[in-house]
Amino acid sequence: MELINVIYNKLYRYYGPQNWWPGEGLEIAIGAVLTQQTNWNNVEKAISNLKKENCLNLDCLKRISIHRLENLIKSSGFYKVKAKRLKNLVNLFIKDLNPSREMLISVKGIGYETADSILLYQLEQPYFVIDEYTFRIMNRVGISEKRNYLQLQRIFIENIPTDIQIYQEFHALLVTHAKQRCKKTNPNCMNCPLRELCQYQLEKKGD
Repeated sequence: MELINVIYNKLYRYYGPQNWWPGEGLEIAIGAVLTQQTNWNNVEKAISNLKKENCLNLDCLKRISIHRLENLIKSSGFYKVKAKRLKNLVNLFIKDLNPSREMLISVKGIGYETADSILLYQLEQPYFVIDEYTFRIMNRVGISEKRNYLQLQRIFIENIPTDIQIYQEFHALLVTHAKQRCKKTNPNCMNCPLRELCQYQLEKKGD
């Protein structure tokens, strides 16, 4: 499906390299959990609290009380649930610093998106991340109307080079595009780099 590569090239030319995921090492895994059902600004506050506590490491996260951890990550929302998920994830990393996808998904509260974010950005393994932004854009350009994570992921994996940097850049570009132009409501379609490919834009013209 050449269209996938066309989209990547158009977004890359328009926005330039993103060099993104925020953070490094274990901070990436922590951020992947904390960003569930919230925006990154709220996550940044929680990560800042953990840094001040010198608690972005396995040793601290293992011994810190669940109550204290909840308070530190409160800004990320659903903090009681996320604190438990972080504890479960830490226990996994203590057992294996390079866990497989199956091992990550076996952790309660860790789904495909969170697991693949950790695998791609922290462990640098070729798992393309599918998120809400990806579903939205791919639906609007007519590539996939179904909200099937593994099916849409397969489309990307089968049609772009198996390259960690491209996987990271493409995902980051989709996030940037969705936030800046291809918004859920009232998308900014003027001068959109994907305007000529967009089914949503064609539907608007037909109204």
